[in-house]
Amino acid sequence: MHVLSLSDDRRLPVMLGLAGLLPFVATALGAWWAPGAWSVFAIQAFVYYSAVILSFLGGIHWGLAMGRDAPKSPAFRGRVMLSMAPSLMAWPALLWGGAPGTALLMLGYIAVRGYEASATGSVGLPEWYRGLRNVLTVVVVACHLAVILRFWQLL
Repeated sequence: MHVLSLSDDRRLPVMLGLAGLLPFVATALGAWWAPGAWSVFAIQAFVYYSAVILSFLGGIHWGLAMGRDAPKSPAFRGRVMLSMAPSLMAWPALLWGGAPGTALLMLGYIAVRGYEASATGSVGLPEWYRGLRNVLTVVVVACHLAVILRFWQLL
């Protein structure tokens, strides 16, 4: 698969991106299979990690705007404003907690990926990055769904 080709300068970001999935997968599995209090801890760890990574995705677009767009251009203003949305979703999701907070985080990942796939949001993003983000987003959203289902089962 071209997106995950490790023979060039994409090796490090691809490997780090995939490694970043490990906490999502491990804590989503722990939510289901860890005993008692460890299951609760896994869910809490999942939600916290999700909020941090969603905020990180906003930071990518902040940095892209700072390094690429003319400061007074509409592209700069739009990207900087949109780069704040993930953090502004992650923080209330942590405060809200539970299935609703987890669902808000999941929607944040979908929204960021949607922005990155748009004509405006894709400017400046290499093709391989967009492909990698597709893979990462699918796994992250699946993990969120697993944790949300676990919340419902615990009710």
